[in-house]
Amino acid sequence: MNADTDPAALEHITGLIPMRRVGRAEEVAELIAWLASDKVSFSTGAVYDISGGRAVY
Repeated sequence: MNADTDPAALEHITGLIPMRRVGRAEEVAELIAWLASDKVSFSTGAVYDISGGRAVY
């Protein structure tokens, strides 16, 4: 996903993320799979921050 991103821009973006890296598609997929599973069938809604700590509300 970031193969065509300018390396300097990617370094800047990564520097803004507290975990110091960008997320992987597999990490997002794991959250989606969990949300779609019976393990969370009682949940009626929530906000899940999968930004590596970058999101500011």
